[in-house]
Amino acid sequence: MTIFAEIRIYNTLSHSLEVFKPLYGKRVFMFVCGPTVYDYSHLGHARTYVFYDTLARFLRREGYSVFYLQNITDVDDKIVNRARKEGRHPLELAREFERHYHEDMEALNITSINLYARASDYLPEIFEQIEGLLRKGHAYITDTGVYFDITTFPDYGKLSGQKPEELRVHRIEPDPTKRNPGDFALWRIRPREEFGWESPWGYGRPGWHIEDTAITLKHFGKQYDIHGGAIELSFPHHEAEIAQAESFTGVKPFVKYWVHTGLLTVEGEKMSKSLGNFVTIRDALKRYDANVLRIFLLSRHYRSPIDFRWELVEQAKNSFDRIVNSYNNILEMDTVDEVGKEELSLIKNVETLREEFLGSMRDDVNTAQALADLFEIVRIVNMYSDDYDRITEEGKVRVISIYNELLDILGLRVGERGDMSMLNDLIAILIDVRSLLRKRKEYELADEIRARLREVGIELQDTPRGTKWRIKMK
Repeated sequence: MTIFAEIRIYNTLSHSLEVFKPLYGKRVFMFVCGPTVYDYSHLGHARTYVFYDTLARFLRREGYSVFYLQNITDVDDKIVNRARKEGRHPLELAREFERHYHEDMEALNITSINLYARASDYLPEIFEQIEGLLRKGHAYITDTGVYFDITTFPDYGKLSGQKPEELRVHRIEPDPTKRNPGDFALWRIRPREEFGWESPWGYGRPGWHIEDTAITLKHFGKQYDIHGGAIELSFPHHEAEIAQAESFTGVKPFVKYWVHTGLLTVEGEKMSKSLGNFVTIRDALKRYDANVLRIFLLSRHYRSPIDFRWELVEQAKNSFDRIVNSYNNILEMDTVDEVGKEELSLIKNVETLREEFLGSMRDDVNTAQALADLFEIVRIVNMYSDDYDRITEEGKVRVISIYNELLDILGLRVGERGDMSMLNDLIAILIDVRSLLRKRKEYELADEIRARLREVGIELQDTPRGTKWRIKMK
């Protein structure tokens, strides 16, 4: 029987850290609110999706079988309005930006998602849930659509911590036909010249909240383990999901762990398209590679806000360069047969820091501390490589395997800058040519090679044991 190390995670519903115990043994079912595909995704979205990709990677590394489901909101007023302005069909527009979204996720090395579910593919499930909520008295029909009556669900507001009396005066989707200002739409009747579908309650489109519960009840059933998304979605979106699902199925809790990420801000303001203060993922990737962006986005605890500044991204670049240099220093070392006490000390320290890294991840997925543990490994590996130029094959394999394990959890790829083996070979050739030129006392050409390498970010270091190279950090 497999014994799993204890993982603690913060549950927004209980407002406390809880020991993570999936509903069904080692199987984990996780749903994360995906994008509304009417425009390019920005770094605020990346902050959320990089975190849940890392969470899924870590849980799988810990031995859990994770089914990660993400929705694609391809039915929304924002899509309809932009498509109308451009003279296009809404689903055509949605498919275009869905394709761009997948490109962005692939570029960020977000690979852990098992299934993307389009809202428009789940109309039968949406109809079934609305009919069930009407039948059980949790919903009602007006001239403008079908609405959920929040007064029929006493737990409404528990996730976000809002009081019922506050919720009843909170104007969600203002409509004079509603019973309560806080009631939300399950189906909205729309003019026939707009995009929509026929339904038992008239031509129109589904409400935003019902789309997600239709998807998760279809794939996960009445309960599942983790629901993720940015903290701004806790009200009203996630409150509505709980109300709909639990009222429809009669089973509580709908989700065992509600896990929310903090916002990415710009000078204290949320990064968003409506404020015009956003940087798209693809524009950011023109300046920095995916490794750098992932380090920046994981450098704070997932529940804390991150204030975006380019200088912080530049710091993340320098941090990644340190990882690459350390990794290559070990990879390029000559091997010996006999292990020395210095190597034994190195392996012991690296293995200890590996356990500290995993402990940081088990403690509410603390990627900020895990990165600090990784950089401590980088530091001691660099100290060893500065003082010694040899290591046993077993020692080299052990250090590299630990690096690969931890980098994979964080979704970092050392080869992101290109084929490292080819780069190593090319630089080795240039170093050999430079050494030959120096032996011939052709110092001007030798210095030119060194200067040109420095221009492209490669720093040569002449040592008593030969010439070494490192990626230059600013």
